[in-house]
Amino acid sequence: MLFNSIEFLFFLPVVFLLHWLLFKSRQSRNIFLLIASYIFYGWWSPVFLILIFITSVSSFASGLMVEQSSREWVRKVGLWGNVALNLGILCTYKYFNFFSASFASMMRSIGWEVDSITLDLILPVGISFYTFQALSYVIDVKRKQIRATRDFFAFMAFISFFPQLVAGPIERATNLLPQFLRNRRFDYGKGVEGMRLILWGLFKKMVIADNCAPMADKIFEGFQNVGSLNLWIGAFLFTIQIYCDFSGYSDIARGVARLFGVELMHNFRLPYFSKDIKEFWQKWHISLTSWFRDYLYIPLGGNRKGKWKRIRNTVIVFLTSGLWHGANFTFIAWGGYHAILYLPSMIAKKKGGNGDNRHRGYVRSVLAMGITFLLVMIGWILFRARHISEALEYIRMMFAGLPSGEVMGKRAVAWCLFLLMAEWIGRRNETPVDLFSKGLGRFTAIRWSLYLILFLVILIFSGNTEQFIYFQF
Repeated sequence: MLFNSIEFLFFLPVVFLLHWLLFKSRQSRNIFLLIASYIFYGWWSPVFLILIFITSVSSFASGLMVEQSSREWVRKVGLWGNVALNLGILCTYKYFNFFSASFASMMRSIGWEVDSITLDLILPVGISFYTFQALSYVIDVKRKQIRATRDFFAFMAFISFFPQLVAGPIERATNLLPQFLRNRRFDYGKGVEGMRLILWGLFKKMVIADNCAPMADKIFEGFQNVGSLNLWIGAFLFTIQIYCDFSGYSDIARGVARLFGVELMHNFRLPYFSKDIKEFWQKWHISLTSWFRDYLYIPLGGNRKGKWKRIRNTVIVFLTSGLWHGANFTFIAWGGYHAILYLPSMIAKKKGGNGDNRHRGYVRSVLAMGITFLLVMIGWILFRARHISEALEYIRMMFAGLPSGEVMGKRAVAWCLFLLMAEWIGRRNETPVDLFSKGLGRFTAIRWSLYLILFLVILIFSGNTEQFIYFQF
């Protein structure tokens, strides 16, 4: 079920009203949200429910085993058994065919004829997101950062909470689980904030991302024949598309969660206004970046074991992050590319920017943002291409000065520039829509008129409905 679908338009109000009006106790609301979340997730395929149920039950039991057992070997079995089970499911569905084909290709390159074994499996939507969320819970119990819960339905709702189930943010048990263990009350102010987030998220997804997608696809698919200027436009459109698609989903998820009295973490903080790559990764997909920091980078040694191991750990994290995004060498190359860009600031122990220009000249800050945006945009070509060779050829042709003829995607580019301008103007607010409540927006009639105008813009100018990019991860 897509957030921007007719089905969800009916699903959300019904679930919202039943949650607050029909169910009064914490337990009954958790059970109802669990059922609603399973309906939401099972809308794609009921078979997917089997996997998330296995992940949830095994993680719940593992948490209890890790905390309650007096024997160290039992606690280790509880932890590593759960890690093996969940990563085993994830790797089977997402990576088995990739590694099998890669191994067969490597063997053939040295003269051994080996046939690759492939499994005819459909990748479950959002499996990487809920798997990482479940893993972090058991690890945090082992680290004694959270107590293992005895409330089965609260835990099941924590893993499957439908607003963030299929594309994040990847929540930590320390933040989200306690919200299911206490009574929640409807907060009108939070509800209004949630609706603003939903409105802005739908605008980013339906007007910006969905208008960028067909033109970016057209340029990337026929990149050999469109000329250098249009190649730059294609890269720019995909750069904005993937941001608006993913951050738009996160905005909607956070907004919907607030309607149910739940607060999700902020997953994007205007990453395209970053002044260096380190700051970019402090603001892009924050829940995944922090997950790899806490559960991979730090356990590998983090910053504690000298410069070279710090470099090694950073490279491992970026390559793993690339592989997390998909079973293709292009994603691994994209991770490696960002590792190369990230290392200089890390070695110099340079702190990422925080949006404060007092210690930088205005021109210098704008130049730094432009350079960072350009580097990130080139990286997205690796991410978008089907093969590394194709990405390298695309980049080469961008700089070749080839004639373009008709300029493509002018309308989509205009929407992208509007988006960047709006986010810059509203950068000190949660979303630019928050500006509607300030100034003349303090008057109810004007404020609601602005909401209506934005809603009509979404209806009139939305592109063809596209599936959210990050559903495949």
